[in-house]
Parts: sequence; structure tokens; C-alpha cells
Amino acid sequence: MGIAVLRSRALSGMNAPEVTVEAHLANGLPSFTIVGLPETEVKESRDRVRAAIQNSRFDFPVSRITVNLAPADLPKESGRYDLPIALGILAASGQIPVAALNDYEFAGELALTGALRPVRGALAMTLGVCGQQRGFILPVDNAAEAALIQRATIYPAASLLAVCAHLTGRTLLTPQTPTPACTDDLVWPDFQEVKSQHAVKRALEIAAAGGHSVLMSGPPGTGKSMLASRLPGILPDMDEQEAMESAALLSLNGSFHPQHWRRRPYRAPHHTASAVALVGGGSHPRPGEISLAHHGVLFLDELPEFSRAVLEVLRQPLEAGHISISRAARQVEFPAQFQLIAAMNPCPCGYLGHPSGQCRCTPDQIARYRGKLSGPLLDRIDLQVDVPPLPSIALQQPADGESSAVIRQRVVRARAVQMQRQGVPNARLGSADIECHCQTDTSANTLLQQAMSRLNLSARAYHRILKVARTIADLDRSEVLLAKHIGEAVQYRRFA
Repeated sequence: MGIAVLRSRALSGMNAPEVTVEAHLANGLPSFTIVGLPETEVKESRDRVRAAIQNSRFDFPVSRITVNLAPADLPKESGRYDLPIALGILAASGQIPVAALNDYEFAGELALTGALRPVRGALAMTLGVCGQQRGFILPVDNAAEAALIQRATIYPAASLLAVCAHLTGRTLLTPQTPTPACTDDLVWPDFQEVKSQHAVKRALEIAAAGGHSVLMSGPPGTGKSMLASRLPGILPDMDEQEAMESAALLSLNGSFHPQHWRRRPYRAPHHTASAVALVGGGSHPRPGEISLAHHGVLFLDELPEFSRAVLEVLRQPLEAGHISISRAARQVEFPAQFQLIAAMNPCPCGYLGHPSGQCRCTPDQIARYRGKLSGPLLDRIDLQVDVPPLPSIALQQPADGESSAVIRQRVVRARAVQMQRQGVPNARLGSADIECHCQTDTSANTLLQQAMSRLNLSARAYHRILKVARTIADLDRSEVLLAKHIGEAVQYRRFA
């Protein structure tokens, strides 16, 4: 009868391995079998493909149809194989030319009418196609996203019929023009709207300049969430590589939009989120919130309300900048260089130390509440600051702080110094880099040794103090860490 071979892409973590789709028609009782470790979504494509072929006015062959998705040991999931399976059947039955399939790769889910629906992971698949020098035919709704890879040749198609017309040479598809992405004019909330809280604003400025993590502690209504939501507005713009990595991760989750190109992600999961939701996972591992916040901000409000087991999974990615997810048959790794901003109340009722004296929590209740945050986790948070309640007179006065635009200028300047000096933000300095770039003068070194002794700080805390002090010095345009820089960095070890 006939056989046709064409190519598509699978998703395995951040990678998109090539999948060969082989369609074979043979004599025998009519049947339609898909082999090659297909998941339920792929098995169900038999009915979608049959209806799409018939509704596109092609003949569905009355034969023994076998479709093989190779390699056989790679699990196949989602509806992205609908289009290549349908084209393979049409080519094997002689309704479209087989030779035309060699120059392209295909992905797309078919509606029963033959229309093409978008699929997730278009960016990751396009990156894989680029290395093969083939065109990539995919649904129209994915074209703008895929065209961000400017060295790829993207052919957007609206239906199975349009793809077949292109392959037969009757009506050619127009390649998607690789134009620079147009970002929307997102205006983040302004720091100038936050009254008082100058010490907390200073801590967030340091965090933004060096990429450091922050824990804010204070009674309800003191502005912790308000301050956290304004942090993305003072962060430097992403470069091309950072934007591509962030977009690819969001694309794997189906949540990337081209107008969000170069916008740093801001993720704020609810405290009921599970460990899998936070770090990623599943039978076919997908990125979790920490990876979706890659090169952006992960805000965890009401931190002690998260399950302790959930919080403990943050320890390794906070240190390493990536997360490895292992399953019985698969292991994938996702980048997770996120900036953790967390907020908490000082006690279960929230009013410990409040001037109103409302707190009635017992010492045991306070200890259990704070005990949800382990020492190793707190040790990995660079800046730990109090957010005090504001007196009523401060609320009645007009805002007098600096705007986000002014703060951002200092942040961008300090970050540029770091990138020129070491190529990474200060929060990502390794041990050898700290020795090289965090030189202290005599008085600063004496102060640091006293702080280590009196506060019983760990070696990790020692390194993190130096990294924060390095950022403070960069904001101060100082090449050497002075005593004032070390002193300010030490005071941010609130829970030390």
C-alpha cells in the first residue's frame, strides 16, 4: 500500500527531542493503531485525525493503518502529533506528495473540522528545529511566539487543508516575519505610593541591585505585599539570553504571551500550593513556580502558612539556581534563578510587638509558628527586615519617598557594574568569586569578625553578608567594602 515518514518534536524538560512519525498502510481489516509509547492524549488523536481528514474533503483510507512514533522509549504526550499523523496518512495513501515532507517539521492539534489549535512549548520546539535547517509548520496562534527565534523559518497554518495546499504547491503558506517582539507598556506600581517605610525600601533596592532574596516580617496592614508588588518595577531589563530562557519556560507551561517579551515574571502562588506546584513535577515533569519565576520574582506571602515540607524544597534551588526532578523513568532539570521575596507576620495573630498591645499569643504558639521556617532556609535568605506599623499621622501625610524610576536608575547602574566585573549578579557569586571581588578594609574585616563571633553566624551567612555588602558598596560606587557596608549588611540578618 504505502509508507510515509515525517518529523515532529517531543518535550522533555527544556529540551525538544526529534520524533519521527512513520505512517504505514497495509492490506487487511480496517484498523488504526498508534505505537511508540503514546499517552492517552495521543491515542485519542485517532478520532480527531479521522474526522479532520474527512471534513477537509480527503479520503480516509480503508486500510490497516499503523503509525509509529520513534524513538519508542520516549513517552509521547499532548495533541501536538495530530497534524504530523494526519499528514503521514495522507502521504502514505498518495493524496499528498511524500517528498515534500522532508523539508519541514510539524506540530499542531487538530479540531474535528480540520482547523489547527495551538500547542504548548512552541519556543522549545522551535529551538530544536533551528539546528536541523528545516521549516517549521505549526498553528497560527503559535507563530508569533515561535518567530521570536529569528533564525528559524516559521510557517503558520490555520488548518490541515492549508498545510496540504502548501505541500502540493497550490497555495503556499507565507513565512512568519521574524520581527522584534512588541512589548506591552506595563506600568508597575510605584514605590512613591508607599508612605514612610524608608528602611524597607532601602532593603528592596539592595535586593534588586544584587538579585538577593528578602524576608519581610511585620504586623498585618504594614505594606509588605504592597512593597513586594513594586519590586519588579525597579529591576533591570532582561538581556536576550535571559528573555529567551524565561519565555521558553513559560511556553512549556502554555502561559507565555509574545507581548510579555523581556518582562520579568512575577509569580505569587497561594500558600495552599503543593511542593509539586512549587518546584515542578508530574508524570511528564513540567516547571513549577520557582522555574516559571526564572530571572524574575517569586513572592510568597504568609510564608509560615505554607507547609513546612513545601518550604524545605526551596533550599536546594535557592543555593544552586536549578531544580532536578527525578521520576522512575525520567529525570529532567529546569533552571530556577528566581529572586525570593517572602512576607510573614511575627506571630499567629500577627500583632506581636504592635503598639496596640493586641497580641495574646503564648510563647509556645509563637515558637511553633516561627518553627515552620527552618534554620537552613532562613540561612539562605540574604536580607531579613522588619516592617513596622505606621502611626496614623504618617498615613495622613502625603507620600514623600522616591519614585520607582529614580530608584531603578541606581539599581541599573549597580547591576551594570556587577555584570562588567564578574558577569553575574552579586547574589550568584561563588566562593572563589567572593574571595576575589569582596575585599574588605581593616575596620570592615574587624567588624565582620565581631559579628560572626557574637551572632554565631554560619559560613553560609558569612558569605551572604559579604555578597550583600558588595551590593551596598556597588550602590555607593565603592570598590572596597568599608565598615559601613559590612555594618548595614549584618543588620539584615534579623533571624540570625
